[in-house]
Amino acid sequence: MTRPPVARATRPAPAPILLSAEEIAWVTSMVIYEDDDLLALNKPSGLSSQGGRGQVHTLDELLFAFAKPGKARPRLIHRLDRDTSGVILTAKTKPAASALGKAMMARRFGKTYLAVVSPGAPEPREGLIDKAMRREEVGREAYMRICAPDAEGAESAQSRYRTLSAAAGAALLELSPKTGRMHQLRVHLASIGRPIAGDARYGGALRLGDQTAARLMLHAAALDVPLAGGERLRITAPPPVDMQTFCAGLGLALPAVEAPRNSDRPQTL
Repeated sequence: MTRPPVARATRPAPAPILLSAEEIAWVTSMVIYEDDDLLALNKPSGLSSQGGRGQVHTLDELLFAFAKPGKARPRLIHRLDRDTSGVILTAKTKPAASALGKAMMARRFGKTYLAVVSPGAPEPREGLIDKAMRREEVGREAYMRICAPDAEGAESAQSRYRTLSAAAGAALLELSPKTGRMHQLRVHLASIGRPIAGDARYGGALRLGDQTAARLMLHAAALDVPLAGGERLRITAPPPVDMQTFCAGLGLALPAVEAPRNSDRPQTL
C-alpha cells in the first residue's frame, strides 16, 4: 500500500507592510548598489535592522518598498546594531540569499568599519584584539562582557584595528572583525581602554573637546562580498554627515570612500 505524501510545514511569507510615500522615498535614498541579485543600502544610525522596539518600521519591514508584484521582498544577509550606520546587504533572490548566507556563516565576507575612540590612539597603534566574550542580560537589555576563554558561555572573538588619524584626546580607527559577535567591536575597544565615542553602554565619551557625540560613532564603511567563481565585490558607503562633522571638529581626517558602480560587479551568483 502506497503511503500518501507527508505534508511538510512551511513558514508563511510575512504579510506585506504598507509604507507611506515618505518611507518609500527614504529607504530608496539609502541604496548604494543594486543588480539582479543584490541590493545594498547605507543604513542610517537609529534605524533597527530587525525587531526594533518603539519604531514604526525596521529596515527589514522597509524592504517591502522593493518587493515586485508576486515576489518576496529582499532578504537581509546580516545585521547592524541600531546605532551603527553603514553598508548592509540584502539578497533579491532565494539562490543569492542561500549562497550569501552560507558565505557569511563561513566567515568569507570582509568587513571594514570606522570608529572614533578616546582618549587617543591605542598603543600599539595597530594590532589584533583576541579576547573571548559572553552574553549577559540585565532586565530587558543584553550586553557582551570580556571573559576567560574557558568560561561558561564564552565565544572566541578577534578584531583587527589600525589607527588612521589621531588628535588631542581622540583617534579614528579602521576596524576589521574576524568574528561576528554581538557588540564585538564596541566591547573589544572598551577592553583596551579606547571605547567608541557616543557608546554610553560600554563607557564611551559623550563629549570630546567641544564636540558632542550624539550617537555611537561607528560606521560600516565597506563590505567585501564573495561571489561565484572566486570573484569578489567591494561595496562601500561614505560616513554620514554627522560623523564627518564630528571628525572635522576633532581634527581627524576621514579616508575617501566612493560608492561602487553597478558595472563594478564581475559576475552573478
